[in-house]
Amino acid sequence: MIYLDHHATTPVDPRVLETMLPFFTEKFGNSASRQYRFGWDANDAVERARKQVGALIGARGKDIVFTSGATEANNLALKGAARLLRSARNHIVTIATEHKAVLEPIARLEKDGWRVTVLPVLRDGTIDLDVLRDAITPGTGLVSVMAANNEIGVLLPIKECAALAHAGGAWFHTDAVQIAGKAPFDVESLDVDFASLSAHKIYGPKGVGALYVRRKRVGVEKQTDGGSQEGRMRSGTLNVPGIVGFGTAAEIARAEMADESKRVEALRNRLLDGLQSKIADMTVNGSMQARLPGNLNVSFAGIDGESLLVSLDDIAVSSGAACLQSEPSHVLTALGQSTEQALASLRFGIGRGTTVTEIDYAAQKIADVVAQIRRQSPVITRLSLEFGPEMR
Repeated sequence: MIYLDHHATTPVDPRVLETMLPFFTEKFGNSASRQYRFGWDANDAVERARKQVGALIGARGKDIVFTSGATEANNLALKGAARLLRSARNHIVTIATEHKAVLEPIARLEKDGWRVTVLPVLRDGTIDLDVLRDAITPGTGLVSVMAANNEIGVLLPIKECAALAHAGGAWFHTDAVQIAGKAPFDVESLDVDFASLSAHKIYGPKGVGALYVRRKRVGVEKQTDGGSQEGRMRSGTLNVPGIVGFGTAAEIARAEMADESKRVEALRNRLLDGLQSKIADMTVNGSMQARLPGNLNVSFAGIDGESLLVSLDDIAVSSGAACLQSEPSHVLTALGQSTEQALASLRFGIGRGTTVTEIDYAAQKIADVVAQIRRQSPVITRLSLEFGPEMR
C-alpha cells in the first residue's frame, strides 16, 4: 500500500528508534529521580533533546516544555495563557481554518467567559492582515494563527500576524506542528510567544510534543496539577524514550530539511502535473504560492467522496484531518466549498520515503477511479460540470 498521508502521521525513522531503545530497558530511569545514575542518565537525555528540539525552531532549550503531543501543547498555551491574562484582558482572536486542537480549546474559553473572534480566510486559505488588525482591541489578550495548515498546506504570514498582536498588546501563539522540520521556521525572527510542536509529524514517536514558551516575555498557568516537572508548567512523569526520539527526529529534520523539501516539492509538482493531465474539472485547494513543499489538496467535480476513498484501496490518502474523517473538512468549507465538494477532496502528504514510482502510480490510479465514478453517475456529473458550485 502506498502511503501519501504524511500530514496525518509519519513512520518512525530507524535512526530515531535506535536512539530510543536503550531508554526502554537499561536506561529506564525517571528523569525526576536525581539521587542516582538511572535518573541522571534520563535527565541528561531529556535536556539534550530539549536543546535539539529548540535548535529546530531557533529557540533556547530552556524555552521548550515537553507535553504528550500537540493537542496538549495547544491547550496549555491557550488555556494557560488565558488564566494568567484574564484579569487584564479577556478577548482572543483566531482564524476559521485552525486545527480543532486550537478551535476546541478556544470554544471552551468562550464558555468560560472569554470573548472570541474567529476570522474568515480568503478563498486561497490566506488571511487579510487588515481584517486581523481591525479585530485586535485593547481587550485582546491572545492571538492564535497557525503557521501551516494541516489540510491545504497554506503558509500563513506569521511574522506579520505576531507584529499586529504585539502592537495591540496581545501575546501571539502559533500551531507550528506542520511547518516544523519541513520549511523554515524560526521563533526569534518571527517573534512568536508560543509555538506548538509534535514529534510524530517529523518521523518521531507518537505521544510526545512540545510547547515553545518565550519565558522572558510570557508564561502559562499549568493545566495539570501534580509535580513540579517542566518548570512547573506541566506536571507528570516525562516520557523519556519519546522525548529522546523527538530530539533525534528534530536533529535529523534540521540537518536534512533543505534537501528533503526540494525533493518532496518536486514529487508534489509531478503529482499535480500528472493529475491535471489526466483529470478534467479538478480544483487545487489553497494557495500554490505559499504552501508546504509536500502538500497537495484537490477537489473533483461530480464525484461522490465516499466512493472515491473506498475505491483507492491501495493508496493511503485522506479527505481532511485524521481526527475528522466522517465530517466534511471545516477548512475547505471555510474556503467556500460545499459539503459535497469538501467530501470529494483528497489531501496528499508526500514524505521522506515517497518515490517517483509511487507518485506516478497514484496519479494514474486516481485518474482511473475518477473516470469510473463519473461514468457510473453521468447525470450528477453533467449537472455538476454544467451548473458549477451551485449544483454541488
